[in-house]
Amino acid sequence: MTQTLVIVDVQNDFSPSGALPVPDGDSIVTVINRLMPCFDHVVATQDWHPAGHGSFASVYHLSPGEMIELNGIQQILWPDHCVQSSWGAEFIPGLATHHIEYIVHKGSNPEVDSYSGFFDNGKRQTTGLLDYLKTIDSDELYIVGLATDYCILFTALDAVELGFKTYVIQDACRAVNLDPDDEEKALAKMANAGCKIIHSRYVLNES
Repeated sequence: MTQTLVIVDVQNDFSPSGALPVPDGDSIVTVINRLMPCFDHVVATQDWHPAGHGSFASVYHLSPGEMIELNGIQQILWPDHCVQSSWGAEFIPGLATHHIEYIVHKGSNPEVDSYSGFFDNGKRQTTGLLDYLKTIDSDELYIVGLATDYCILFTALDAVELGFKTYVIQDACRAVNLDPDDEEKALAKMANAGCKIIHSRYVLNES
């Protein structure tokens, strides 16, 4: 078994001080740093939007949270976030990036959003993550990062569908929770799809 830790979107704009804050989002860095040495491989994704991305509410003079149709796909509108090469797109300070061997940039097509680390939301383009995981013969993925109810959810669902044994380390993730029960619903969806929802203690062999 080749075990890979997949770190999803641990970026400044998803920290509490960022443009699209995930409550307590920066607190997972410590847990993720402890987890990284436990794995054969460590990869990461970054939201990497061009300015004026089609998912940005500002493009349409609408408010974040409103819904539109973007190229035939229902799209929730977000504040401008994780713009390429900006401070907001950088990893949250303190993340032990020297352990990361491969970084996937997603969401760079202005015409479609990309929650999953594997595909855009229309599954029209791949990100390169699957190809990389094939080159390292990875068959078990452990997913951590931001946010449980969006990019973690879609990355995990795709991982299972692609045939990976998939774990989500719940205490190393945080949710946006636009609705208070979004995290709970996301965890249930992942579990129902075949993901194993675990605690970091399971990996760190702590009682």
